Amino acid sequence: MPVPVKIYVDTITEFHRLNNLPDPKDPVLSVLRFEDLSWKPEDLSTSVVRNFYIIALKKNTNTKFTYGQEEINFDEGVLHFMSPKQVITIETPVEEVTNSGWLLLIHPDFLWNTSLAKKIKQYEYFSYKVNEALALSLKEETTVVSIIENIYQECHNSIIDKSSKDIILAQIELLLAYSERFYQRQFISGRKSNHRILAQLELLINEYFKSGDLIKRGIPTIRYISDELHISPNYLSRLLQVNTGQSTKSILHDKLIELAKEKLSTTELSISEIAYELGFKSPQSFSKLFKIKNSQTPLEFRQSFNR
Repeated sequence: MPVPVKIYVDTITEFHRLNNLPDPKDPVLSVLRFEDLSWKPEDLSTSVVRNFYIIALKKNTNTKFTYGQEEINFDEGVLHFMSPKQVITIETPVEEVTNSGWLLLIHPDFLWNTSLAKKIKQYEYFSYKVNEALALSLKEETTVVSIIENIYQECHNSIIDKSSKDIILAQIELLLAYSERFYQRQFISGRKSNHRILAQLELLINEYFKSGDLIKRGIPTIRYISDELHISPNYLSRLLQVNTGQSTKSILHDKLIELAKEKLSTTELSISEIAYELGFKSPQSFSKLFKIKNSQTPLEFRQSFNR
């Protein structure tokens, strides 16, 4: 498979020119319809890095958008968020490109010296992968479109007064707040998909433990686990919090302590030997975690078990 060509788009003006559009009225903010975009990469597979925030509401497209090996389906209304410097791979169809929806481009300079400059970084979905985009119901889509259209109208007013930026910022903040609510709904309502991921997580951890990788490679990182599941660490963490009330690290630690108890109660291995078999860098770190989870040290547990 050929390595995708990488294109860097530093400004919103560059993005407009790439799509043969007039320069934006405001170089740090733009609202576009996907139907108006004309750029088609010459290469079949192109990676694009853009230096601004992107909120995309897309429908009915025959362009494939992938992140790693995952592909997202845009048959229904789908909302996707990207932070500056993130990479998206576009696989261009041979036939004519068909897209519909909205694209909101926000350069960090537009948010400079506003409360949203810091707050926008707190929305985890800006770091979600493309395949973790927000699937909208018709009612939710109507809400989102209404807000984006308000921003569009404000951006294209013939007269832009000093209140325009405040109104636009308020609308962006409202859009982000609604998106937070919709994502919460998606985590709760997507039970079939969520249960599949939870089952895969259980299998992944169990197989890692059985394979001897704990000794050879140490305790698996959250990044390793999320990569194996083809989802982002933030998405996995939030999915687990909503569905289990635990973090990824907490679930992993519980599994480790469960295995530690088995070894403490059924083998004559020393505390140090058990610690290293479980992938801990030192017996002290193992004993510390064990006591946090059980209110007693590994030795105290073994002694109480053997009474």
